[in-house]
Amino acid sequence: MTTKPHPAPPAELLDKSSYTIKTLEDEIRVDQLCCALLKKFHRSLLEEQQLDPLDAGSQAAGADYFLRNFVIDNRRGNIFEVTDKQVRCFAGHWYITSNLEPNLVELTAMLNGVASFYRFCAASSLVGQEVAAAIEQTCNDLAYYQNRIDSFHSLSGDGFMAWGKECPLS
Repeated sequence: MTTKPHPAPPAELLDKSSYTIKTLEDEIRVDQLCCALLKKFHRSLLEEQQLDPLDAGSQAAGADYFLRNFVIDNRRGNIFEVTDKQVRCFAGHWYITSNLEPNLVELTAMLNGVASFYRFCAASSLVGQEVAAAIEQTCNDLAYYQNRIDSFHSLSGDGFMAWGKECPLS
């Protein structure tokens, strides 16, 4: 049995400048491009890395949540200009305050997807190897994120301001 080659992605898909957001129309276009790139990432996990379909799906879903909900929708940022500091802000603050029941199991799956996605991007020369390595290191700081979740759950009174300053969104 032979497999059909995947159609070549549009040039825009791998053009970093295509992911710049200045208007609402840009945001919609970037979201659509990101979906197409995430499909390519998912295919790579399945075909090139030969991951189990559930693991590949989990990683793609984690990257999707981070990229589309945080980077594009909330930050209106370029997915190829993400820094390890932004990943820390996502995992240590935004995810926690944006979910009814933040937990390390769910967050770990997302962070595994984020790290894997940026390794994929580095292999495709869309980000530098050092950027991908810094993001991966930040994704692996699970004890820090567990502490942030625990301290959030135990907030009382006006403790939120101090909690937020420990890992600010900006």
